[in-house]
Amino acid sequence: MSQLFSKKNKEVFSAPISMNNPVTVQVLGICSALAVTAKLEPAIVMGLSVTVIVAFANVIISLLRNTIPNRIRIIVQLVVVAALVTIVSEVLKAFAYDVSVQLSVYVGLIITNCILMGRLEAFAMANGPWESFLDGLGNGLGYAKILVIVAFFRELLGSGALFNIRIIPQSFYDLGYINNGLMLMPPMALIICACIIWYQRSKNKALQEK
Repeated sequence: MSQLFSKKNKEVFSAPISMNNPVTVQVLGICSALAVTAKLEPAIVMGLSVTVIVAFANVIISLLRNTIPNRIRIIVQLVVVAALVTIVSEVLKAFAYDVSVQLSVYVGLIITNCILMGRLEAFAMANGPWESFLDGLGNGLGYAKILVIVAFFRELLGSGALFNIRIIPQSFYDLGYINNGLMLMPPMALIICACIIWYQRSKNKALQEK
């Protein structure tokens, strides 16, 4: 049991959530961060969907890695990811249809997410199932973390609400406060991501360019 949660495994899980975040450090998965973060709910669902898919795809590829011919490894990875994305998409349509509609084609586009293919190729093909699961879980949660932060500010400042619940009191509007409609546009997601990257690099000297 202690080996399962060794220092190395803990680092494999925790590093992508903070110091080696796939979005803010590796700059992967930016497109969906721009597209699905206008509201908090679809951002959370998208983040969880990617987390589940990358974690289980890592495990499957890790289990198969010694039997996959090198020349077709990318095809096998795509098939595994496509199967998991299809399952997640159908589950969302069955139990969270409204959110599924909001996410539109972006659930299907998880298949081409750079984070997924990067972890399968760079980690799962060279490590065991448990380490690969932790790596996938960590990278998925790191991705979801950024989506949630971006969506929080965009929805709060753009519509004055979170989960369709009014947060900014009416008294603010009576005093002349106006929701920032620019926050609901994709460019603001990029600007918020840039602010997160700046903050993270300013706090961690190891990430600063020398």
